[in-house]
Amino acid sequence: MNKKIIGISLIALICREAKAQEITIANKTIDCGQVVFKSPVRAEFEMRNSGERPLVITNVKTSCGCTQAQYPKAPIAPGAKFMVAATYDAKQMGRFDKQIGIYSNATQNPLTLSVRGVVVSKINKFEGAYTFQMGKLKVDVNNIEFDNVNRGDQPTQVIHIKNIGSTVAKPVVMHLPDYLKVNISPSQIAPGHSATAVLTLDSHRIRNLGLTQTSVYLGSFLGDTVSPEKEISISTVLLPSFKGMTDSTRVYAPKLRLSAGSLELGGFKGKAKKKGEIEITNQGRTTLKINCLQMFTMGLEVSLNKTEIEPGEKAKLKITAIANGLKMARSKPRILMITNDPENTKIIININVEM
Repeated sequence: MNKKIIGISLIALICREAKAQEITIANKTIDCGQVVFKSPVRAEFEMRNSGERPLVITNVKTSCGCTQAQYPKAPIAPGAKFMVAATYDAKQMGRFDKQIGIYSNATQNPLTLSVRGVVVSKINKFEGAYTFQMGKLKVDVNNIEFDNVNRGDQPTQVIHIKNIGSTVAKPVVMHLPDYLKVNISPSQIAPGHSATAVLTLDSHRIRNLGLTQTSVYLGSFLGDTVSPEKEISISTVLLPSFKGMTDSTRVYAPKLRLSAGSLELGGFKGKAKKKGEIEITNQGRTTLKINCLQMFTMGLEVSLNKTEIEPGEKAKLKITAIANGLKMARSKPRILMITNDPENTKIIININVEM
């Protein structure tokens, strides 16, 4: 019995010792963005000793002589914050990705950090307007559309960001869905400087055809608050595939025709709603299927009397525009249809109405 107690106590002691020393860091990678040739760039990693004993950094190694590291030589008290900096000499044109290994009494294996970027002869600056303010940041767009996406595609969109605050910003995109990835470069923005956020869509992760909409939020730092003024709307239109269709089978495909490609509703003139109608005709040889019927914005209501239209038959699409809803819309009111007509897989109907 005594041996068991001693063994358990020893295991508990080892576990406490293993957990006692930890280094907490928000981001192990810093993207420096564009760096001018032969202009050294400095990356600063903020850390904290989250262990229960003083932290001692015994050594710091870099992946090449082009990168020099600076770190605290004295023991770091429990709970104290500290910084490890790395300076890259930027003497070689092109992309760089350098590693820094931190050896300490926290773990047996080194903590690996990365500094990356691209060395250029001249920095390319964004010449457009930063129209939308999101806290201490301004951006050029607050609405992004991934249009005509086929399964397997990985399209990208770019957001230009400017720091209008008085301190360094470390932008973060919050509430990012699993089908989107973002890379912000540089990852730290000095006051008055700018960065780009590249959004990449993984179409394999989108479940349904047609329109998928979400909202993400741009913060100035990790843990920033989510608020409406920081919202960026993102829309994706995923199309069906007709790769297996041959020329011989295409002859028998359905053919969609609309009575009008857009709906002109005029002005509300004090009315709460405006209504209109569009006819859909199948001029093909097999059944036309409306697989998806969606609205890009709030403020619209639609009804379709049938989703399967036989050859030579028609269907009626009734559309109602609602004034109060359209006032809050960020983009132009439109209706999306996804069909099994290989020549008209995606149909966009613009709703033209004066507010």
